[in-house]
Amino acid sequence: MSGADQAQQKCGVIAIVGRPNVGKSTLMNRILGEKLSITSRKPQTTRHRLLGIKTMGSTQMVYVDTPGIHSNKETAMNRYLNRAATGSIEDVDMILFVVDGEQWNEEDSGVIELLKRQQCPVVAVINKVDQIADKELLLPILSTLAERYPFTEIVPLSALKGKGVDRLEQRLESLLPDGPHIYEEDQITDRSERFLVAERIREKLTRQLGQELPYALTVEIEQFKEDGKMTHIAAVIWVERAGQKGIVIGKKGARLRSVGKEAREELEELLQRKIFLQLWVKVRAGWSDDDRALQSLGYKEELH
Repeated sequence: MSGADQAQQKCGVIAIVGRPNVGKSTLMNRILGEKLSITSRKPQTTRHRLLGIKTMGSTQMVYVDTPGIHSNKETAMNRYLNRAATGSIEDVDMILFVVDGEQWNEEDSGVIELLKRQQCPVVAVINKVDQIADKELLLPILSTLAERYPFTEIVPLSALKGKGVDRLEQRLESLLPDGPHIYEEDQITDRSERFLVAERIREKLTRQLGQELPYALTVEIEQFKEDGKMTHIAAVIWVERAGQKGIVIGKKGARLRSVGKEAREELEELLQRKIFLQLWVKVRAGWSDDDRALQSLGYKEELH
C-alpha cells in the first residue's frame, strides 16, 4: 500500500463499556450487521473482551465488547470480569458508555468514576429508548447524563431495533483518528473459531436454563477436527456441583439434546459447513472462584 493511500485512512479502537445487561453486545452486533457477541437477558452473559472489526473503504472501526462492570467482587470470576472490562478502556481511541434509558443505578455511577481517569473522547449511548413510551421523558435523562460527565456526544438509540445506530456510527467516524488500518479488510474479529463455537454453545445453555443455573457454567472445546466436509466438535460443559449437572442434562437428557440441536444448527450457519457436535457435562468443584482453574478454562487476561 502506498504512503498516499495510508495517509487517507482512518482507524480507531472503540471500547463499549457499561454495567451488566444494558445492551453492549446487542449494540456491537447491530453495528457489525451480524451476530458476533452472544446475548441473553441474563446479566454477565459476556465474559471476555471481544473485538468486532468493521471496515468500510478507508475507515476501520475496531469495537471492543466488554463484560459488564459491576460492584460484586466476591468471586474470582467476578474479579476477572471487572479486570477484563476495565482493562479494555486503557489505550483506546474512544469509549462508548452504554446506559439503560429506563434506569440508572450505583454501578452506572461506578463506571463514570472509571471514565474520569480517561483522556479520550467518551460518547454516551442511551439504549432501549424504544421502551420509553413518553419521549418527553428523554429530555431529563439527557440533561441528567450531561451533568454527570462532559460527554463528547450523547446519542439515544435502540440497539435491538436499530433506531439511531446510523447516527451513532456517523458521529464515531467523525471522531476517528487518521491512521493505517490494523486488520485485514475482510476480518471481523481476532478470535478463533474454537472460541466462537464455545460461546455459541454457552449462549444456548444460558438462554435455556434462565434462572435455574447461576454463573457456575462454562464451555471448553476438547476437539475441533475437520474431516472432509464435516467438522467434528466435542465440548465439555463444566459445572460446579452434581446437582447442576442434572439440571443441564435434563429429564432423560432432553435439555442437553435440545441445547445440542440449537447449537449445531447455529454453528453450521456460522461456519458454513456440516457439524457433528458432541456435548458432555462434567463437574469441577469451585472452578469459578479459583484463579488457576479459571485460567485453565480460558479465562486469561487478553492483551490487545
